[in-house]
Amino acid sequence: MQKLVVVGQGYVGLPLSQGAAHAGLQVTGLELNTTVVENLNNGISHVDDISNDDLSVLLDKGYRASSDPSVIADADVVVICVPTPLGEAGSPDLGAVIGATKTIRDNLSGETLVVLESTTYPGTTEEICLPILTENGAVLDQDLFLAFSPERIDPGNQTYGLKNTPKVVGGMTEVSGDRAVAFYSQFVDSVVRAKGAKEAETAKLLENTYRHINIALVNEMSKFCNDMDIDLWDVINAAKTKPFGFQAFYPGPGVGGHCIPIDPNYLSYSVRKSLGYPFRFVELAEEINASMPRYVVDRVQNVLNESGKALKNSKVLLLGVTYKPDIADQRHSPALPVAEAFLERGADISFHDPKIGEWFVGDKSFNRVESLEDAVANVDVVVLLQNHVNYNTDALANASKAFFDTRGVSTGDAAERL
Repeated sequence: MQKLVVVGQGYVGLPLSQGAAHAGLQVTGLELNTTVVENLNNGISHVDDISNDDLSVLLDKGYRASSDPSVIADADVVVICVPTPLGEAGSPDLGAVIGATKTIRDNLSGETLVVLESTTYPGTTEEICLPILTENGAVLDQDLFLAFSPERIDPGNQTYGLKNTPKVVGGMTEVSGDRAVAFYSQFVDSVVRAKGAKEAETAKLLENTYRHINIALVNEMSKFCNDMDIDLWDVINAAKTKPFGFQAFYPGPGVGGHCIPIDPNYLSYSVRKSLGYPFRFVELAEEINASMPRYVVDRVQNVLNESGKALKNSKVLLLGVTYKPDIADQRHSPALPVAEAFLERGADISFHDPKIGEWFVGDKSFNRVESLEDAVANVDVVVLLQNHVNYNTDALANASKAFFDTRGVSTGDAAERL
């Protein structure tokens, strides 16, 4: 039985552990957070896509979480699934990747395949991971095999998961690539071989930069379409009837999550670092998308002005503060800068989200309103930021004094859409 250690047991690492365990591998999840380790071993999941029942099955299949790095010594494969946030001035913070790689180096034993899944800039596997892993004399393709395979986990996606989402793999060498392809082929339906690690690293960045730029396009269009009295949502619905050459993207209060606000900056950083000039598309898209929270507040202020009210001291109810519908993940949610802008202008904000009980905005904490119906009726304006499935948007809009819909899901005249 092949032994796998997955470093990092978050939204990427835990589903990977699940998929490998179901394929018959002996899986250990290596996690620095001892509370998470204890909870996982007791059947308590912290990841939206894996329920406690799912975790119980995983434990029955032999999965265990551990904070002891010595578990690496017995592993045939080690996969790195740790966070790679942005550091100061938008540069990548690879502290967790470097730390994980050093831990692997110090515990390597025998022929071990090491795969980096954490999103990063092109060249990280070769320039950062490989030198660390070989510092103690380990030889590539003899003592260790090294590859990059970008994670493609989409939290909350009920259609595509680890098994049926094609897996891109790029080895540092052909031999390392062969090992990585054979490993993932055990539990992923389709494994796509990239030319090398750099190509696999860049593929992930291209995927999310493509989305980032196209979201910025429709966000910019939302502004001038409003000024020109054009219904952009109707425009998009008409355009997407073309069966070729067009993919629909939608405006919103900003971009959020673990990928789109982060990944394009890695590519921009890499271009500047390596070539000395900017990746202008990415930087312009970042500027546009980052402007949307304040633009939303401006539009809400206009809605209030039309009814003779100032934004200052007005009661504003924010609906949905997660970055994506029907999950509890708040990472980089645009709801946060929206709330901050409302507070700066003196608004009295409250929130509702079926997935979140307490919400932190800066040094302030807010408890979810107890009754959504009462809150909607008693505030001056309701702002839909995330369209959770249990929100009846039209009913909420009809029950409110004013309703601003940033997701374009309302159908009646009671709401104003972004």
